[in-house]
Amino acid sequence: MNHVSASREFLAGLALAPGALREAAPRYFEEPRGRWQGHGMIVAPADTEEVAVVLRACAAARVPVVPYGGGTGLVGGQIAPGGPVPVILSLERMRAVRGIWAQENVIVVEAGAILEEVQGAARAAGRLFALSIASKGSARIGGLLATNAGGVNVLRHGNARDLCLGLEVVMPDGRIWHGLKRLRKDNTGYDLRNLMIGSEGTLGVITAAALRLSPIPAGEGTAFFVVESPGAALEFLTLARDHVAEGVSAFELIHRQGFEFLAETLPGIRQPFAAPPEWAVLVDVGLARGRDPGAALEALFAEALAAGLVSDGVIAQSEAQRRAFWEVREQIPEANRRIGAVSSHDISLPLSGVPDFILRGREAIAAIGQFRINCFGHLGDGNLHYNVFPMPGRSRADHIAERDRIKRAVHDLVHEMGGSVSAEHGIGRLKVDDLERYADPVKLAAMRAIKAALDPAGIMNPGAVLRPTGCNGSRPA
Repeated sequence: MNHVSASREFLAGLALAPGALREAAPRYFEEPRGRWQGHGMIVAPADTEEVAVVLRACAAARVPVVPYGGGTGLVGGQIAPGGPVPVILSLERMRAVRGIWAQENVIVVEAGAILEEVQGAARAAGRLFALSIASKGSARIGGLLATNAGGVNVLRHGNARDLCLGLEVVMPDGRIWHGLKRLRKDNTGYDLRNLMIGSEGTLGVITAAALRLSPIPAGEGTAFFVVESPGAALEFLTLARDHVAEGVSAFELIHRQGFEFLAETLPGIRQPFAAPPEWAVLVDVGLARGRDPGAALEALFAEALAAGLVSDGVIAQSEAQRRAFWEVREQIPEANRRIGAVSSHDISLPLSGVPDFILRGREAIAAIGQFRINCFGHLGDGNLHYNVFPMPGRSRADHIAERDRIKRAVHDLVHEMGGSVSAEHGIGRLKVDDLERYADPVKLAAMRAIKAALDPAGIMNPGAVLRPTGCNGSRPA
């Protein structure tokens, strides 16, 4: 495939409304971990029709397109580090709430809407939009759906995929798929909605979505509990669900290393325990009218203590304390960033395999060298963030030679245990090799066939998810 570079003359010929052409700014060419520097020419359409204009022109001229949401992705899906100069198609101007149907528990929003704004609009209507991640103040709905984002509430509410009822998508040739339905049941052929969700901008551009809302829980409670081990945490999770069933909204596993990194890099964050425990869980519950979340957490702690699963705990006594507890969890990634990981891994495992993986993973890393491991994440859905760091006094630059060995050791073990090497961050550009190494070959062949059918020119986010088949670049006349 021969792609050509975007130029100012090409963009000017699109005849878009004023404000669509943007000046280059560093944020469009960087990603949070600093692994790549990108390039491109930025276009910010005002509506779906303008997105269609851009894609029709790019398809005709064979100009590559990189859809851009909030830029918070961690696998490089929003960055074009080389090749022909792409059009970076930003959805930042498309932020409207097109409608809320509170009785239906549905909100329809444009793809550029920021997650926190959508949560606020839902709450103003007396409803909850349950997707929640640390970057909620900058992540945009289109990017969250394109990567099938997870977050802390997957245990109860599911991934982004589970919270989406319908989509509006501009296809690679500029045609608009009007799939913006508010239906729970729609068995009219292949499910294009779920095909587009998680496709990371390689099959089209999501421009709007119908999202599923929920009632706001009448009572919410949050607590930290010290657990004896990951195995005990897993038993505690079962006990918690037996107590409050689907009332368990989140169940986060945190290792001592996470607390220590916070104390080292963000000492202003108030921690729940005077001395960091080896393992702890952060439990969040949301209950219906007539149930006291504080009492439910106290009863849960008493039973778990009697069973030898927990040894200490603290239950939030106010909304401010609840937020403080969650700040501890949500700031762990920032503490990790300040320490500087040698190798970071977003993995998932069958729940029963998590304790064994943590044990075997530590042994595999120790066989490579001396490192610190910060293992934390969403135990309720088997998603761990398994990050390897240098010892005190050393930096990640000292371990460049070991990085690939560490990643291979972790991912080989995950694959052997029936897990996934990409749980909630997607494939992007970072994990293209991993997808080729670990994916079922039939699945991989089907993915390539779908890509070829929907995007025969290969203009949509080339290099993300699937390796391009060899594109040479030139500048259009």
